[in-house]
Amino acid sequence: MPRNNPNSISVALATAVGLGAIIGAGIFVLSGTAISLAGAYSLLAFVVVGIVAIIVALEFGELGTIMPHARGATYSYVYEAFGSELGFMTGILKYFNWATAISVISLGFGAYLATLLGMGGAYTIPFAALLIFVLAIVNLLGVKKAAKTDLALVVIKVLALLAFVAFALLFVFHSGLNLSNFTISASQGTLAAIFAASMVIFFAYSGFQTVATLTPNMKGGANAAARAILYSVLISTVIYVLVVLSMVFLLPVSQYGISADPLTHALANANAPSWLFYVVDIGALVATASAALAMMISSSRMMYQMSEDRLLPRFFRKYNSKKDVAVNAVIISAVIAIIAMFAGNVFVITSISNFGLLFAYLMTSFALFHFRRKKRFGTFKMPLYPYLPAVAIVALMLFFIGMPNEALLFGVIMIIVSILIYYLFREIDGKKVIRIKLFK
Repeated sequence: MPRNNPNSISVALATAVGLGAIIGAGIFVLSGTAISLAGAYSLLAFVVVGIVAIIVALEFGELGTIMPHARGATYSYVYEAFGSELGFMTGILKYFNWATAISVISLGFGAYLATLLGMGGAYTIPFAALLIFVLAIVNLLGVKKAAKTDLALVVIKVLALLAFVAFALLFVFHSGLNLSNFTISASQGTLAAIFAASMVIFFAYSGFQTVATLTPNMKGGANAAARAILYSVLISTVIYVLVVLSMVFLLPVSQYGISADPLTHALANANAPSWLFYVVDIGALVATASAALAMMISSSRMMYQMSEDRLLPRFFRKYNSKKDVAVNAVIISAVIAIIAMFAGNVFVITSISNFGLLFAYLMTSFALFHFRRKKRFGTFKMPLYPYLPAVAIVALMLFFIGMPNEALLFGVIMIIVSILIYYLFREIDGKKVIRIKLFK
């Protein structure tokens, strides 16, 4: 893939891609679930997860300047730090994180669109599949066009969320703050409930590393990418906290549950004007479409990078240099996302997606320690090293506590299968066995 590509993008466009990936189904669909799990403590969970996301974003910023031409984000960092075995495992898990995320987000789009049009739930999957098909075409038109599309979508959905926040603030101003809305149940105040809510929320932050895959295309290089990553996480965290706080202003935490449209539910309780319902619904459609677009950009580019490193077949290396698009990788990502829609319950799929995400972020933190120990430095260095990466590692390992058993089982199976596949192909290819001595 050529490095001097005319399809370069600015910090603003890259930040839009990051926001597009972050602000999606998480806040429009899963925020109500987080509140139902931890009540008012879900605000704490959003802040804690946001802080961890900022730390990981800083790690991505430094690693991006160490490897400015890497297109595989987490996979590339782990591959370079620890070799092909762990790189392959990380790449496969992260790829399925993105592919299943596209599926979950598209299902959210389908549900919102079916509701907006007054149609039944039977249309959810067809609408979701149609979205994936359209977004694949947008990706095939070129990464710069996809990024510009994302910028337009981001503006719309951020305005929709700000309209929701503004209405909530006016509601409190005229009706007064009802502190009983923040009252939690005994089960919502437990540490386990907060961890469970954190896992749901983590999905809402899963997209910022999309920017890392665009580093070779950035005007200003890796330093610009580092800024775009940090900007997208900071902006998202502020918006998330404001929206969740507004939701509790409008509706007691006890009345939230697993719902596809928690913002609409909150507006209905406050007798919001009908135009605001349309604004929020349209914002949700745009948010899910934008997030799915960003995820598709990332998944296809990482698959291409793994093929470039000869860890996937040549088929995935088909590349349109004029548009900077890995053509076959985009098509495969779209197909897998459509298939994943039939895997079962949307929240179980979300948790499965989160397993790959947590594993990838964990390996990223270890990769940063590796490069620092080897005296490999970029033009950007994260502050408070090694304390912040250590905090990230501990937090990421604790987040596994909140995962459903199905997701943990799937993750373990994926790790075993990826190891077996890797060594099967090594055996078929007759690669030399490498033996090392860990101790003197």
